[in-house]
Amino acid sequence: MAISLLSLPLRYFLEVARTGSVNQAAQRLHVAASAVSRQLGKLEDSLGVVLFERQARGMNLTEAGTRLLAHASAHDAQALELVEQLQDLSAQGALRVRLACTEGFAAAFMPLVMAGFRQVHPQVQLQLQVAVPQEVSALVLRGEADLALKYSTAPEKGLQVLHSAIAPIYAVMPAQHPLARQRSVSVADVVRYPLLLGAANTTGRQLFDLSCAVQGLRYVPAVESNFSSALLPLLSGQDVVLASYLTAARWVEAGLLAARPFDETQLQQRRLQVLAVEGRSQSALVQQFTQALVIAIEEYGKRKVGRRRKATAAPASVF
Repeated sequence: MAISLLSLPLRYFLEVARTGSVNQAAQRLHVAASAVSRQLGKLEDSLGVVLFERQARGMNLTEAGTRLLAHASAHDAQALELVEQLQDLSAQGALRVRLACTEGFAAAFMPLVMAGFRQVHPQVQLQLQVAVPQEVSALVLRGEADLALKYSTAPEKGLQVLHSAIAPIYAVMPAQHPLARQRSVSVADVVRYPLLLGAANTTGRQLFDLSCAVQGLRYVPAVESNFSSALLPLLSGQDVVLASYLTAARWVEAGLLAARPFDETQLQQRRLQVLAVEGRSQSALVQQFTQALVIAIEEYGKRKVGRRRKATAAPASVF
């Protein structure tokens, strides 16, 4: 059905003017002829002019009616064009997936998922925004992103959790590091070595600092950066980085680094979540990308941190 942005009286006026008949206009509008006559009368009363000369053979426009017809026809054409533009935007939106994630996922994990999705859906338009955790949530809440991928420690108002997986924090270090001989490490173990840490507003750093505060431990970072992807390549000697499995996996599997879990429960409480705004329906493509994202997360969740692959070549990218 064609959509009109004109008011009801103007729509009825246009049909009568084009057909020259109240009855024919009523048939085209699928309404009673009395309804058309009533709306025309209201329009003429509100304008204070006569728009039609009622004759036995039909309705003839007066001069006022002719001028209104020219204006209403132009307005109707513009309105129809606008409706088509809006519908085109809707169709484009159905082929678009807007993503938001924190920086740690943007280096390699999210691009790999996006590349695989594009192979299956070459028509899709993907948009990726990278931000700090709080802004990632805000992008979804403001409707500027369909999905968010981030670490979380607590529920967030207005956001729906589409997938949640435990994402503990690991101590990542060179393969020959003294702590690599242990099956797990404590925060007290780690603070004795040079620490390369992300920014204070990241969930990993916040949980680590909380555990230090509980135990009365203090430290001074050797390196601190709001760009976590820069930290793993800096590891050398007895350095330690706090990282997730997705960040460390390829380096560990290549035998370049070791990753050890923490004994403290505070560092095991973080979750990796796929988020969307609560109560908003998603397009079919957004739902399919969500499935692809969940499958990729679960695939990495099946791997064992610390297990080396046979390949010894350095990986092309890190997680």
